[in-house]
Amino acid sequence: MSKYSTGTKSKAISDRSGMAFPYNEMLKEWNGALVHRSEFEAKHPQLEPRQHTADAQALKDARPDRTETAVPNLLKTNSFKTGTAGTSAITVTETNHGRTSNDTVKFYNAISFDGITLTNINRAAGYTITVVNTDTYTFTVVTDTATTGNTNGGGARSYAGPATIIA
Repeated sequence: MSKYSTGTKSKAISDRSGMAFPYNEMLKEWNGALVHRSEFEAKHPQLEPRQHTADAQALKDARPDRTETAVPNLLKTNSFKTGTAGTSAITVTETNHGRTSNDTVKFYNAISFDGITLTNINRAAGYTITVVNTDTYTFTVVTDTATTGNTNGGGARSYAGPATIIA
C-alpha cells in the first residue's frame, strides 16, 4: 500500500499565483516550487550550460612547413640570342626570371645554333650570369663563338634552372 493519499478531492496552493488548484494537477518546478500545470515553466537551458572540453592544441602527425626546391623554368622558343659575330656572349630572355647577377644557371635541352654547340650551352657546371633587366640576362660560353651574330636559337624545349637540383 501507498503511504500517501491520491488527493483526488484535495486542493493545493500554487507557490506562483497563490490560487488553489486540484492537488493531482500540481507539478514541481526545477526550483522546488509547487505550481499548477498551466503555470509551469521549464528550466531555461542557459541555467545549465553544457560542459565543453578544451580545444585541442596539437595536430596528429603534424609536419613542419617545407622549403620548395628550385626547379628549371621552361623558356620560350629560341630564347637565346648570340652577340655579334666572333663573340661568345649570349643573351637569354626569361620573363620575370627573379635572378641576380653572379647566380649560376644551368641550361637543359637547348639545341645548337649560330656556331654554339648544344654541349657547350647545356654545360653541367652551368654559367655565371649578369642580369640586364627583369626579363633578360647574359652569360659567356666557354669555347664556341657566334658565326653570324645576332641570331636567336636554342630550340622549343629548353629550360633554365639552378646549377644543382635536389631530387
